Amino acid sequence: MSPPPEHVPLLPEMKPPIKTASVSGAVFNVSTSIIGAGIMSIPFTLKVLGIIPAVALIMLVAFMTDLSVELLLRFTHSSNSTTYAGVMKESFGLIGSVATQICVMITNLGCLIMYLIIIGDVLSGNKGGGGGEEVHFGVLQQWFGNHWWNSREFSILFTVVFILLPLVLYQRVDSLRFSSFVSVVLAVVFVGISSVMAVMAIVEGKTKRTRLVPEVEDETSFFELFTAVPVIVTAFTFHFNVHPISFELRNSRNMMTAVRVALILCAIIYFAIGIFGYLLFGDSLMSDILTNFDQTFGSSTGANLLNDIVRLSYAFHLMLVYPLLNFSLRFNINELLFPNRPPLASDTTRFFTITMALLLFSYLAAIAFPNIWSIFQFMGSTSAACLAFIFPGAIALRLWRKCVTIQTFLEIYFHSKRDHHLMSAFTVDALLVVYDFKRWSIIFDAQHKIVESW
Repeated sequence: MSPPPEHVPLLPEMKPPIKTASVSGAVFNVSTSIIGAGIMSIPFTLKVLGIIPAVALIMLVAFMTDLSVELLLRFTHSSNSTTYAGVMKESFGLIGSVATQICVMITNLGCLIMYLIIIGDVLSGNKGGGGGEEVHFGVLQQWFGNHWWNSREFSILFTVVFILLPLVLYQRVDSLRFSSFVSVVLAVVFVGISSVMAVMAIVEGKTKRTRLVPEVEDETSFFELFTAVPVIVTAFTFHFNVHPISFELRNSRNMMTAVRVALILCAIIYFAIGIFGYLLFGDSLMSDILTNFDQTFGSSTGANLLNDIVRLSYAFHLMLVYPLLNFSLRFNINELLFPNRPPLASDTTRFFTITMALLLFSYLAAIAFPNIWSIFQFMGSTSAACLAFIFPGAIALRLWRKCVTIQTFLEIYFHSKRDHHLMSAFTVDALLVVYDFKRWSIIFDAQHKIVESW
């Protein structure tokens, strides 16, 4: 008698993802995602808006970011999706998923290009332009003079091959927690030294003229005020990394705690570098504050060394931020181009191909486009605004339209009745207003025989 046939599965069983990340690691990863190229342009926003409006805007954007991330996580946990694009797909179908992936790719790729541009500026300076732009020398040029090996092209290439490549080859975002910790420390060093310089300038009476409110002299200066808003929006946009970080936590419900701690930490850093940077340079402040550090505080050896430490600490900070943004960008490109393929981590060839293609493209773009201000404004007013505020709000409104009663919506939002005490008075009032608006709109539609398309 033949033995019974063995039941062999057609496909190997997929092991559940390992969740070993801690809250502290998530705080550092979120902080690193937030504090990128935006920190260098925060002082310039104070110059454009004035101290009081700029500080108020930073607080407002941080508060709105907290609300949007909470909306995103609430409705992610109430569904089966594990990515930002997946949540959008459940609410708006394929077009929502593709729109999210495109916005993530635009935002992240733009940030990666800006990081390499800034690193090139710090190491090898810029070449100026035909419009009267001043030429600034990099740290390597000031130390060793002009040589082929410290040119902008070669210094960025060396950074990409020997520093960035080993970091972007990690397949789990939690593996970057130590580099994220070092990155946050370097950001604190950058802010700390700038603060010490500002305090010394205050003591010596060498601070520059500052403005508490903007000076609007003509139509051009009025419209220039709006250019600062996209910069701050971009500086707080990290929503594309929420899901990778959250789903590696031992308890994903601790993600909001990590987000709030990171937002407070980053807001404090933004306040400090913004105010102290503005006090140091005043109206001579440039959109890239690092540009101001190459020719300030005299010509003594100690002053020059301090300036070099400021610039290098920020450059190394960006080198460690690069892998985090590259992680979410690579993930979204894979999800868009290969939706039915196995996970990216299980296909080494596909993983390596996408990684190398992103490195090569960002390197070539950093050489071709030497200015970052236009990239900031474009991203902050388009893709970053969609990811940070428009898409999370649209997801909530979409779900609200599908709910029959406010109780159904609240049960989805808070998962269970025991969580209702977490609702703030502001949230209750806002939901009741929306509920009343929806109730009267339904009555109005019924009276006029209008059928809702949703």
